[in-house]
Amino acid sequence: MADEQLTRRVRRLRTDPPAWARVLGIYLAARVVTSLFIVVSTALAPPDGRHGADPSLLDYIVGWDGAWYREIALNGYPTELPIDDTGNVGQNAWAFMPVYPMLARALSLLVPGAGVGADDVWAVATAWAVCAALVSFVAGFFACWGLYALLVSRIGHGSALWGVTFVAAGPLALMFHVAYAEALFLAVIVAALVCLDRERWGWIYPLMILAAFTRPGELALPLTVALYGLWRIRGRRDHPIARREVVHILGTGAVGTLAGFCWPIVANTVTGDANAYFATELAWRRGWVPDAHGFVPGEGWIQAAEVWTRLWGIPAWAGYVLLAVLAAGAIAMFFTPGVRAIGIVPRLWAASYLVYVVLVVFPQSSVIRLLLPLAPLWGAVAAVGMLRSTRTLVLVGCVAGQFWWMHVMYGIGNTYYLVP
Repeated sequence: MADEQLTRRVRRLRTDPPAWARVLGIYLAARVVTSLFIVVSTALAPPDGRHGADPSLLDYIVGWDGAWYREIALNGYPTELPIDDTGNVGQNAWAFMPVYPMLARALSLLVPGAGVGADDVWAVATAWAVCAALVSFVAGFFACWGLYALLVSRIGHGSALWGVTFVAAGPLALMFHVAYAEALFLAVIVAALVCLDRERWGWIYPLMILAAFTRPGELALPLTVALYGLWRIRGRRDHPIARREVVHILGTGAVGTLAGFCWPIVANTVTGDANAYFATELAWRRGWVPDAHGFVPGEGWIQAAEVWTRLWGIPAWAGYVLLAVLAAGAIAMFFTPGVRAIGIVPRLWAASYLVYVVLVVFPQSSVIRLLLPLAPLWGAVAAVGMLRSTRTLVLVGCVAGQFWWMHVMYGIGNTYYLVP
């Protein structure tokens, strides 16, 4: 009898695997495709590219911001800010947060020759790079699994899996392979959104703190919670809101807000400069706007409109028109059937994160990467009643965009507007 039950259970698993196994299968298949693309991209890399001709996988892993994370893992943060020839604060490690590089460093301590006291710098650096890629790889799976859990009750099993597929094989899929904190941040954010959707308040507190020290953008979470609280109050007749829930809404909002401002305070305290963090962030903007000396929320988009119109050789007013069209499109998106179908929590998160992007980000080429936290919106694409052939075409577009973005930013990446 026991053997028959076991046989039936094994047969059931073969014909109807659990959701996590389906997500894992999709994710691993997407990672194979991305790995092949990396091989092709390195083979096609020109001699004047960012990493030269025939770069290695390691070059891609620690390329661009990955080099900063490695610097943090190996040498920590500077106590004195670098000053350039113009007297401005130069680019430095304080723009990057510690959870991701230190987690990878902790794992690398297990690698022979890279443990505590190891004197082979290259062995330590290589071990860190491998572990950093591993963190991104594993975090990417949990982000996709969490995304499925966030969407399935709203759009159904099949559509949720398609949403996961679009993310796993999307234009930014390289972030699941390289030493960037994006995959880990996405995993933490999606976990927090799942907890908010299911009102598991106790988990949201630590997830907010973890996100706040992983990468910028965490402040969109307390805004999401605040908007969720207002939504609950508005619908309290149909869904009564208990006093305990009000306490948690206020508590998580407060914790998330305080956590979001902790890293600037740490940077300012360690360096002794009251403007250390914001001055550091502006160091990257000055590559586009040389006279950028102060942070004004939202100003970056106006400045970028002027910069990009000069770059494209079109009138400045056309840039402002484009900004208006982008803003109108972003607002209209929330009224489409697909976005409405994915549920209130993903919608509130998307709106909050877009507010953060508008207030804080200077839209250069890397803004594409900064939109990865909007991954739940892929569920809106999957939720639209499309034929399988149409969804396949969307997937083909995602995969093509993935290779284009990877090769242009990493294989070439030889000018200031080709920065991931």
